[in-house]
Amino acid sequence: MFVGLIDYLDSVKKRDPAPRSRWEVLLYPGVLALGLHRVAHWLFEAKLYFLARLVNHFSRFLTAIDIHPGATIGKYFFIDHGFTVIGETAEIGDWVTIYQCVTLGGTNPTNGKAGKRHPTINDYAIIGSGAQGIGPITVGERARIGANAVVTDDVPDGATMIGMKARSTLVPAEEWLREFIPYGTPCDEPCEDQSTAGKRRADAFEAELASLRAEIEALKKQQPDNDPVRRSGTGS
Repeated sequence: MFVGLIDYLDSVKKRDPAPRSRWEVLLYPGVLALGLHRVAHWLFEAKLYFLARLVNHFSRFLTAIDIHPGATIGKYFFIDHGFTVIGETAEIGDWVTIYQCVTLGGTNPTNGKAGKRHPTINDYAIIGSGAQGIGPITVGERARIGANAVVTDDVPDGATMIGMKARSTLVPAEEWLREFIPYGTPCDEPCEDQSTAGKRRADAFEAELASLRAEIEALKKQQPDNDPVRRSGTGS
């Protein structure tokens, strides 16, 4: 058990360079919330629902993270910072990372998939700050959900989802195979290649500006020297 705890704390340090020691990691709200959830989930499976909820409410008060006791969570799960909500039928695989203000929310129980109302997050997925996963969707292995994305459909393995409603962006294989990308999206380049389109728009603006300047100069030349507007240099 002690070795397992050490391994877990080391797994958090691999994904977050801020802590200087394992002792600091122990104080993380996500780590405390996960530990208390393990207790609450054990009570939930034993059908001690009131006690499970009691532990859940204590954890939420202490950490500002609300994980339903019924949620199933794999190994090395890390919630960075907190303010996260995870629903009852959510299933989370191994090495999943979630940042602050994420919701794994549910749909109406009457139209769920055999009672399954919340997302399934597969191994090594990364969910960025403020993202929302709604309904019994499946987020594929090593997929990334960008900050503030709203995901309501299944996400393929290795895809990056951005926007509201989230849309998929192509991810090169060398990026897909990288061990860990903070916040679910690359930090040194945009999700979409906008360089060509951005240059094209800038060139169009420059051409339009040059055309307008030429028209103004032509109008100035057409005005007689005794035109009061021309002498004053203003139209007001």
